[in-house]
Amino acid sequence: MDRDLVALLGFIAMFALMALRVPIGVAMGIAGVGGFAVLTSAPTALNLLSNVPLSVLTDYNLSVIPMFILMGAFASHSGMSTELFHAGRTWLGHRRGGLALAAIAACGGFSAINGSSVATAATMTQVALPEMRRAGYEPGFSAGLIAAGGTLGIMIPPSVIFVLYGIMTETDISKLFAAGVVPGLLAVALYCLVVQFTGWRRPESMPRGALHSWRERFASLKALWAVLLLFVFVLGGIYGGIFTVQEAAGVGAVGTLLIGMARGRLKWPQIRAALVDALRVSSAIMLIVMGAYLFGYFLTITQFTQKAVEFLTHLPIGPYGVLALVMVGYFILGAVMDELAMILLTVPIVFPAMMQLGFDPIWFGVIIVMAVTFGMICPPVGMNVFVINSIARDVSLGRIYRGTMPFIAVDIVRLVILCAFPILSLWLPGTLD
Repeated sequence: MDRDLVALLGFIAMFALMALRVPIGVAMGIAGVGGFAVLTSAPTALNLLSNVPLSVLTDYNLSVIPMFILMGAFASHSGMSTELFHAGRTWLGHRRGGLALAAIAACGGFSAINGSSVATAATMTQVALPEMRRAGYEPGFSAGLIAAGGTLGIMIPPSVIFVLYGIMTETDISKLFAAGVVPGLLAVALYCLVVQFTGWRRPESMPRGALHSWRERFASLKALWAVLLLFVFVLGGIYGGIFTVQEAAGVGAVGTLLIGMARGRLKWPQIRAALVDALRVSSAIMLIVMGAYLFGYFLTITQFTQKAVEFLTHLPIGPYGVLALVMVGYFILGAVMDELAMILLTVPIVFPAMMQLGFDPIWFGVIIVMAVTFGMICPPVGMNVFVINSIARDVSLGRIYRGTMPFIAVDIVRLVILCAFPILSLWLPGTLD
């Protein structure tokens, strides 16, 4: 059978299974193994199925993922996210939209010790959304804001997506982490502008809160030492050459556990709950990685990847035209796939093409992460939106999606800025040379 036709049928089968609500990792695995069997033989495909899961689960480089997830779980169950939001509320709550600004700041701070977008959105929904609703904030906008703030979890280091991208492309992960800092801070600033603009246009949707004394404000900062210590210790250890990224992830997880126990915030029930949460999230991620690897082997044997790279590099629209086309493709994929699947499925195809077109691998990593964040909050799949809806059942998906629209608009602006000024992403990594 023609290999191009088999590749096309493989994609159709994969998306059909996803439409039937088969888990993404399983859908990719079934399509990959089935296609591999068609082109080789059933025993060969089954041998692939037996080897790939073992190789994924024993890959030392991938061990960084469950460790950073565990670090975030310990941080969440020890109340660090609550402390971040409380500090932001104390300093900003008296302003128009102050609680919304505090929620954004807390999302950014929590992202610095948690590498998952979904975990950030889920945690801040439980911490910030009830407070905003009690203060009279419009529920749809509040939920949309938290969904957008959750995307900071995969931009501000440490980031699971940057780790996967670095492993797949053999790019320095520590430099990728550094490259995400300025774009992450830019996102925080733009989200704050959205809040300020919305408060100016519709002041009734964002009432002012109580004014706290300076003593209360400075007192709220005392509780943030644990977050700051973890951030400096983990990332400082990486950039100072003390730890590898894998070692830093393990040290960060253990350090978060010890700090939580020393403060009396992590007792056995909280530790057990954090371990269960981390296991669930890590298992889901590893299942997607396995499925993507299986589907990747299938694409390799069809030579689809090589043909796609040749097609992209020979388009008569110039490098930035190809980049724009790739971004449009990510926006479309974001409507039906989560960010992990998109990265694992597309990077082997688009990365070689982008390198041949002369783009910097670290800068392109930031652009890729920016592109996949759209899928986290865009209809109809937006994972962050579904997570928030599962917690706040009375806020409909439609209202949350409407709440995300202003933040999607400024994310597009941020993407254009980063494409026009690559130095924003490359300046900090350049200082590590």
